[in-house]
Amino acid sequence: SVIQPVKEKIILGIDPGTATTGFGIIRVVGNSIKPVDYGIISTPAGVPMEQRLMMIYEQMNQIIEKWQPEQAAIEELFFNKNITTGITVGQARGVLLLSCAQKGLAVHEYTPLEVKQALVGNGRAEKKQVQFMVKTFLFLREVPKPDDAADALAIAICHTHYYQTKIRSVKR
Repeated sequence: SVIQPVKEKIILGIDPGTATTGFGIIRVVGNSIKPVDYGIISTPAGVPMEQRLMMIYEQMNQIIEKWQPEQAAIEELFFNKNITTGITVGQARGVLLLSCAQKGLAVHEYTPLEVKQALVGNGRAEKKQVQFMVKTFLFLREVPKPDDAADALAIAICHTHYYQTKIRSVKR
């Protein structure tokens, strides 16, 4: 029998926002998850919305071109009390989805509840608990900063958990 090489996957996690979009790139080989890169795309306040959206779009394109991920995981839009914030985040999310689609990435969406469930085992977990688990899963010395980058890594890690479960259930 021929031993198949373990295929690695590069996954992009995205925490959408207009002022700050978090991104996290992880490499998955078998059950091993390694951090590759993470950070934020930030746009200055006072700049017209269409310019801010173009900045987000262009910077996401650069990140995708640099790391060549196969899949992207993005946080689903969650409306709480502020509908205006939800609309602007939705606009940012739209250009991020467009960027991923144009680059041919399979995009998967997860709610904040699913991310918390996947990382902490509790959909009502505190943000600090999720950040601690990101640090733990990726064997980092400290929690990634800023929070948006840690959130993006959490979304990418969440995707690996759901995706592995989906693959295992298909093989049965």
